[in-house]
Amino acid sequence: INQFFGEGNPKAPPPSLTDCIGMVDSRAESIDKKISRLDAELVKYKDQIKKMREGPAKNMVKQKALQWMYEQQQANYTIQSLNDTKTTVDAMKLGVKEMKKAYKQVKINQIEDLQIHLEHMMEDANEIQEALSRSYGTPELDEDDLAVV
Repeated sequence: INQFFGEGNPKAPPPSLTDCIGMVDSRAESIDKKISRLDAELVKYKDQIKKMREGPAKNMVKQKALQWMYEQQQANYTIQSLNDTKTTVDAMKLGVKEMKKAYKQVKINQIEDLQIHLEHMMEDANEIQEALSRSYGTPELDEDDLAVV
């Protein structure tokens, strides 16, 4: 019924900054796995090249293998970079949105009033401390004077 009245499916919340970092870390791990897989393929091509006789056919296999690997790496790197950029931008948008929400709750006038109130309380506390630390003009007595009494 909600779709009938124009309401769509609820959207998933955008990723938080920690989610973004986690995704980047997982992509780094997948890139490491991919590098090890490509290294294994490279070893396979090296073995194939070692078995071949020198000549144009061997050079052609080398060239094709290197070109294929380069193209695959470039395509994957571009896709991953775009995905990382999108994730980062989404996290930044969410951060800006949260900061705006937080700043709406902060009222500068209230902060100034609180600081003025704290300043007055500190002045009152200082006056109380000064009053308690006053001496009332009692003569100073020595131990000898006290012994006589």
